[in-house]
Amino acid sequence: MRNIGLRMGIVIFAILLGIYTIYPTIRLYTGKNLSKNEEIALSKRAIHLGLDLKGGMHLVLEIDTTNIKETPQDLRDRAFEIIQNRIDEFGVYEPVIEKQSGGRILVQLPGVDRDRAINLIEKVAHLEFKIVVDERVPDVIEKIDRFLQGGDTLAFEEPFSSYIIGVERDMGIDVRDEDSVKALLARTEEVIPQNLHFLFGTKEVYQGREVKKLYLLKREAELTGETIRDARHQPSSGQDLQHLGSWQISLEFKREAARKFASITGKNINKRLAIVLDDIVQSAPYIQERIPHGKASITGNFTAEQARDLAIVLRAGALPAPLKIVEERTVGPSLGRDSIISGIRAVLIASALVILFMLIYYSLAGIVANIALFLNLFFLIAVLSAFSASLTMPGIAGVALTIGMAVDANVLIFERIREELRIGKTTRTAIDQGFGRAWITIFDSNVTTIIIGIILFIFGSGPIKGFALTLTIGLVANLFSAVFISKVIFNYFTYKFDIHTLRI
Repeated sequence: MRNIGLRMGIVIFAILLGIYTIYPTIRLYTGKNLSKNEEIALSKRAIHLGLDLKGGMHLVLEIDTTNIKETPQDLRDRAFEIIQNRIDEFGVYEPVIEKQSGGRILVQLPGVDRDRAINLIEKVAHLEFKIVVDERVPDVIEKIDRFLQGGDTLAFEEPFSSYIIGVERDMGIDVRDEDSVKALLARTEEVIPQNLHFLFGTKEVYQGREVKKLYLLKREAELTGETIRDARHQPSSGQDLQHLGSWQISLEFKREAARKFASITGKNINKRLAIVLDDIVQSAPYIQERIPHGKASITGNFTAEQARDLAIVLRAGALPAPLKIVEERTVGPSLGRDSIISGIRAVLIASALVILFMLIYYSLAGIVANIALFLNLFFLIAVLSAFSASLTMPGIAGVALTIGMAVDANVLIFERIREELRIGKTTRTAIDQGFGRAWITIFDSNVTTIIIGIILFIFGSGPIKGFALTLTIGLVANLFSAVFISKVIFNYFTYKFDIHTLRI
């Protein structure tokens, strides 16, 4: 009894520390009306649910190496870094991003919107700044029409100019005519000056119908996205009445590019500078004066999410080549909830059967074993919460197996105590020697399994890691709860109440 106070203090401290680490997990998954900032703060200190429990996406991406000289491995390595930066800034908790053979990249994103995530990952984000040549438009359109009139017009009953409509102060087309206009432009490419080309704007609604603006631009870009130092999303300014209520992306150029941007804007006052992203004109504002500070903005009918995602991909950089999805699996949130319910049910049933068996077979000593079992699960969840680990379905299987391993330790101890009592030793001596002699066997069996769990975690992947993690933590917790805490409880009650007969 000399150290019983210290030992009980250790147990109480461990329990209080466990409550402190578990609280964010309980608050996150049971709290209502949490603000976004509260969710983010709690998520940093809580258990994260894996893809199979929370729902989400599993993607295998492959680099499109068409007309690209670099090796697939080099392209993959560059794309991997860019995708990783984009997802890190996107704020997905516990993403899995791994390189695979053949120039492929594995991406697993728990709890994200599919379309938004794919758009974020796949967007090449090749940004260019090009001068709009409005003064050449009538001449170029006339050349196209003359070329069509002199050739075979069977496939195109209308001249090119017949597709053009006025959209505010620009020319545009009806979205329904887009394929026809693209075919006409491809067919008449030889009459369009080589230093110019047509590009479409984004889809918008004008006078009750869907349209796209059509711009004639210089083919060579004045600046590209590689010159951007920073990109941030913010609400559109009050001066921009056209996009009032929407969001924009503010850009800041690197030092050399800022000087070049100032020169470009100074030489092209009263002309338009188109901001082109992946060959789509996002906006084409007029240059009213020289812009000396290397700052610009991309305006449009962006929502807050769209502007934020675009700022992310611009900051992370453009992909070296387009990506194509070669494998996609989506786990719905409802399936994830079903998995959680099934996993919890399995753990509860296993725990109930073990608790019942220990009470029937070991009587009052079984109560001590059940307390140790509960604390084992408690410390397991506490450690997972402390390290913000991910819980997966195989991880729940590891929890269930931990229950069996925890009871196995108690069975070894109790059987050893029984043997000591049979040969006539006192209760206190039987308890001390039972724990002491069973400890070596318990330590050996647990440590060898822990070593296997560590190896599985290091060299395994996906589900294997989830299983190994919970099994390893559970076994470490078992050495503390099944041995240390159980002995503290036995010693406290046998000395406190002077128990001479033990029902075990």
